Amino acid sequence: VLLGGAPGIGKSTLILQVASLFSAKYEKVLYISGEESARQIKIRADRTDSASEEMYILAETDFSKIDQILISQEDYGFIIIDSIQTIYHPEIDSSPGSISQVKGIANRLMKIAKKNEIPVFLIGHMTKSGKIAGPRVLEHLVDTVLRFDGDRNYSYRILRAVKNRFGSTNEIGVFDMDGNGLKEVKNPSQLFLEERPENSSGSIIVPVLEGSRTILVELQALVSSSAYSAPQRLTTGIDNKRVSMLLAVLEKKCGFNFYDSDIHLNITGGLSVEEPGIDLGILVAILSSFQDKPLSSKLAVVGEVGLAGEIRAINQIQKRINELEKLGFTEIIIPKGNKKALDDKDISNLIFVKDIHQVIDILFS
Repeated sequence: VLLGGAPGIGKSTLILQVASLFSAKYEKVLYISGEESARQIKIRADRTDSASEEMYILAETDFSKIDQILISQEDYGFIIIDSIQTIYHPEIDSSPGSISQVKGIANRLMKIAKKNEIPVFLIGHMTKSGKIAGPRVLEHLVDTVLRFDGDRNYSYRILRAVKNRFGSTNEIGVFDMDGNGLKEVKNPSQLFLEERPENSSGSIIVPVLEGSRTILVELQALVSSSAYSAPQRLTTGIDNKRVSMLLAVLEKKCGFNFYDSDIHLNITGGLSVEEPGIDLGILVAILSSFQDKPLSSKLAVVGEVGLAGEIRAINQIQKRINELEKLGFTEIIIPKGNKKALDDKDISNLIFVKDIHQVIDILFS
């Protein structure tokens, strides 16, 4: 299993807590660290209450010595390499972290894991582009690739599977990081909405899918007069190109002009959302800020917007509605194309729209 994430995001803390739980219930764990000393890991284990008598620490970067320990003691039930980029083999003529070193060591570890049927976790760093550092062959070798995401300025972290040979890649785990380690967030929607301002323009709630889980996110927009010849289009957690396309739809189909306005968009809590169901939320937030008109705190919107200004149906609409109703939302704007899937449901709190003109008439006329 390859676990990737940005430096400082909490990969080592996560795997240390997992190792502690595993060693307490099942078998011995060997934690091989190439970045920290055994004393540093012990300090973190004590701080996060992850110390265990059945967890053994080895601070070593020479794989020939690691290999001898793994061969001589075959009773470990769980092995961790933190991180794969720091381990080197003296027989491979290149520096640690190079393509040949990472590939060679990963192959050797894979043979040990398969032969002895021992789960091996490799921790890998991420590049600035968001990809796991090292050769892509590393991702092909392993059975599972996990990505640990989050903004270091926030306490929330999301663990998602990018590849899984023996299970689903549609599940996520949401965690809260504090001084005592990582804790599971059982209701992330409520957590992300706790600090939402009242009667503030440019704020709207959108239900998005993260794996099989529905999470309610607050999308904020700020439209202001530009001081530059080329207006700014700044986004956090949203695809910038998608926003540019949606602004073009508003200008072409509805007659709005943003040529002299800076537009800032943000998803609170440090989350990143890629699914098209957030399109309608982006447009509503922008128009709310542009006209300085606050929206109801009990309003939520969801829908994909096409280039002709149509609102397209989205998948798993009932799950999204259920999550909204659970948290007390009484006005929900959804695509008209989703109505046929809800014929047997109570739709008294739903507003069906077919294009952005209807949305504007309902919310901003």
